[in-house]
Parts: sequence; structure tokens; C-alpha cells
Amino acid sequence: MPSAPAAPPASTAEPGFGRLAADYVSQVLAVAGAEAQKLRHDPMEIGTRAIQPVLWLLLFGQVMARVRGLASGDMNYMDFLAAGILAQSVLFVAIFYGISAIWERDLGVLHRYLVSPAPRSALVIGKGISASLRGLFQAVFVYLLALVIGVHTDFAPLAVLGVLLFIALGSMLFSTLSLIIACIVKTRERFMGIGQVLTMPIFFASNAIYPLAMMPAWLKAVSSVNPLTYEVDGLRALMIQGGTSVYGLPLDLAVLAGVFAVLVMIAARMYPRMAV
Repeated sequence: MPSAPAAPPASTAEPGFGRLAADYVSQVLAVAGAEAQKLRHDPMEIGTRAIQPVLWLLLFGQVMARVRGLASGDMNYMDFLAAGILAQSVLFVAIFYGISAIWERDLGVLHRYLVSPAPRSALVIGKGISASLRGLFQAVFVYLLALVIGVHTDFAPLAVLGVLLFIALGSMLFSTLSLIIACIVKTRERFMGIGQVLTMPIFFASNAIYPLAMMPAWLKAVSSVNPLTYEVDGLRALMIQGGTSVYGLPLDLAVLAGVFAVLVMIAARMYPRMAV
């Protein structure tokens, strides 16, 4: 009697979108957690970074507050400046974040990242989330300092959550830009030079320390394509009592999220080249 034909092997079901998304998020958080460990082992970094906003608010702010016309609308200059200095302190922390990637390459950590199954974009986003933790520490310090010097800070829960969202997006955006620069220059000395060259134009070509209305036409055009302008605009509307957004909060968020998405795609393609 002929034997029955063997049953075909059961097909292996491919994981669904929910499973893939969960795996991707877990990979992002794993990278972010590993990066956050560095911050726990070097708490002095947070303290030294806090000196800069103190100098800007207590020295620069107190002097420039005497100049008429620097604030916009009915807002006094210290209120106007506080959000700009918060964005500036986040920028200065994030823009030098890429140097850690150069250290990782020199120490062999980068190669372990690249042989992992995690998508390159997950590595980039995880590093961005880690950078946002540094930005949030800066936000806490600037808020406390703002209270001490009498800035009219808005502590409504939704306003604070909005500030945290803008800080996180700004930190991730500029840290990803920093990572792209690190992938191009590949040496610490060149990176530090380019980082210092970039921070001042990004900062001064924004609305952080003076309103858009005071700018000449050419600088206003440059400011309109500067992501920091939209971060400051959103922070000023959310952080300060009675603050308003020039562009509108939806546009501010859309610009930051859109630029960050583009930078992630670029960094994900360039990151493996760091190992070459």
C-alpha cells in the first residue's frame, strides 16, 4: 500500500506590524539606556553646562534689559530672554554630542553597535533620546534660575509638557546634526572646530536674544530656515505667562519634527561610515 504523501511544512508567519514596531522601540530604548549610563557616570557634565545659562541670564540679560525695544509686545526683556537662553543651552549641549561617536569608534564600541541587528535609524534615534535627557536637565536648571530672577514662568501642566516636548525635539535634532558632522570629519580636533563655528551663527541667526522684527531682511530670511528659531518660538509661547507664538505652535512642531526626520535618514546612511 503506497504511503501517504508527506504534509507540506507549515509556513512561518511573518511578524505583524505591531511586533515589528515593538521590536524597533525596544531597540531604540536599549541604545538610549546604554547612552544614558554615561551621563550617570559623569554627573559633573550637568553642573558645568549649567554655568552658561547663569552667565547669559544674570550678566547679559540684566544689562540688555535696559535697552528699549529688545522685547516684543508687552513682555519684559528677561521674560523674553529666558526661553531663548533655555533653547541656547540645549543647543550648546546637543551640538557637541557627536564627539561621543568619535570616542566610540576609537574605543571599538561603534563596531559592536554596527554588528547588532538594530536598524541604523534606531541607533540614531536612541542616541537622540539620550541627548534629550541632557536637554531636560538644562530645562530644570533654567526654570529654577528663572524663578529666582523673577521671570514670569508658566507652570500649567500642559505648558510644562509642551516645553518638555520642544526641548526633547530640539535636543534630538541638533544632536543628530552633530552626529552627521562627526561622520564627516571623523577626528575630535576637526569636530570641535566645526562645532564651535556652527553654534554661534545658529544662535545669533535666531530669535533667541532679539525679536524677528528688529532683524534686517537678509537675517530674517536666514532665521526663517533656522530650526532654533522655531524651537525658541514654541518655548516662548509655552514657558512664559502671556507668551505668544509668531508662527503658531503646530508649525513650530512640524518644522522641528520634519527637520529631525530628514536628519535621521541622513545620519542612518552615514553612521556606518564612521567605522571605515
